[in-house]
Amino acid sequence: MIASVYSVVLDCPDASALAAFYSAVTGLERTTDSPDRVVLGGAKPGSWRIAFQQTDKYVPPRWPDPNAPQQFHLDLLVDDVDAAESMVLRLGARRLRVPGEDSRVYADPAGHPFCLVWE
Repeated sequence: MIASVYSVVLDCPDASALAAFYSAVTGLERTTDSPDRVVLGGAKPGSWRIAFQQTDKYVPPRWPDPNAPQQFHLDLLVDDVDAAESMVLRLGARRLRVPGEDSRVYADPAGHPFCLVWE
């Protein structure tokens, strides 16, 4: 192994607002908070982190439009997809695709695609 994942970083127009959305979805707490960068999680060694980096020239993806591709997305594991869907929609997500057999696709408030998945 050469490296391990330290954090996933999302560009966005409002780092604080998008961090609040993902904090509510994942339960991760803010560990770094500055005007243009917010980090959730990673307080313990080996735990995962997600960071939000503010950019003035942010262009949101328009999945599945190849002219503004998603570039990446998060898969978030849930126990009860119907309950989770209700919560993420109340927090500002929007559905991008009808339910699949093992995932549902949404956009976060900044337009990044993410999936709710279940086993």
